[in-house]
Amino acid sequence: MFKKIIALTAILALLMTGTALAEESKTDRLTALIEWAQNLAKITPAREEEAAGTEKENENVNTQIQYVMYLGTNDKDTNQPVFTPEEAMVKAQEILIRHFGGYTIQEARGGWLDSGILYQEYTLVIYLSDTTPEAIHAAADELVEVFRQSSVLIQANPTTTEFYSGTGSSDSQQ
Repeated sequence: MFKKIIALTAILALLMTGTALAEESKTDRLTALIEWAQNLAKITPAREEEAAGTEKENENVNTQIQYVMYLGTNDKDTNQPVFTPEEAMVKAQEILIRHFGGYTIQEARGGWLDSGILYQEYTLVIYLSDTTPEAIHAAADELVEVFRQSSVLIQANPTTTEFYSGTGSSDSQQ
């Protein structure tokens, strides 16, 4: 609102300083400008209430960080699989459930070139929400050790999370 008052004051000053304007013309313009400012003031509270309503709606949205970990399964020194894909999945699940109580895992294939040599490996992509960087690093420390990795790639992505249960109970949908 203060920005609008400052803008109106500047417009008034510009209108009043014109030496070529007749006194009557200055008065007409000033009256019109005051009427415009009064109409603007009538509209502003509604806009402010609308903005406040939007802010309240946004309070119900749970913005947080989704962590994505990329876990290779080949030994860092030999580039040979540490576990079979089935064993790797079970080992990762055991570690993740202990650290987080829940997880989502996808299977993937990773590959990269190093000194002209192509390396490829079975990779687990792990999605975690509702946790902290410290908890992520604690789990990553264990994953690095168990899977004999030099590192685990961790991404932290801002996201909006909602556990949606539908529009009504099953009783009302008969």
